[in-house]
Amino acid sequence: MSAQADPSPLDQLPGDLMMWVLIVSELLVFGAGLAAFLGVRITDPAGFAAAQDHLHRALAGINTLVLVSSGWLAARAVRSAEAARPGATRWHLAGAAALGGVFLAIKAVEYAGNAAAGIGMTSGGFFTFYYLLTGFHAAHVIAGIVILGLVGWRAEPRAVEVGAAFWHMVDLVWVLLFPVIYLLR
Repeated sequence: MSAQADPSPLDQLPGDLMMWVLIVSELLVFGAGLAAFLGVRITDPAGFAAAQDHLHRALAGINTLVLVSSGWLAARAVRSAEAARPGATRWHLAGAAALGGVFLAIKAVEYAGNAAAGIGMTSGGFFTFYYLLTGFHAAHVIAGIVILGLVGWRAEPRAVEVGAAFWHMVDLVWVLLFPVIYLLR
């Protein structure tokens, strides 16, 4: 009789271990950025509040709904892939990616409005962090769109699950950025 090792908790993670390493490391980077933002905010709460009044909260709120909806479509893609429905999987992934594009378009409108008002990365501590955090997030949205496209190519359940996990990380980061940057006073 041979002894089998008990499965480790890592064996029970959905998707791929290396994607989880990437996700955790990205969450740590964003967490450090948010902690730095909040730390600097303590030194100038009135300046941060005044700068925050120049942001487009309505657009950011719409973007929150857009990304949460895209996350729902990514989750539906995983279910479709598990049910061996590649056509539905691809449509859900395409929808999630398209909503990622909508997010980026809305973010571009927001950035353009700031630029027209003369607000840039050097317009104070608040805007330095604002552009660093939201720009880094936008880069992750672009990477996520590419990943969703790549995993949709073959629509295999494991690959779709891994791509959706990354996309959910992008959603989670925005759900944290939105209140801290746009709403927290």
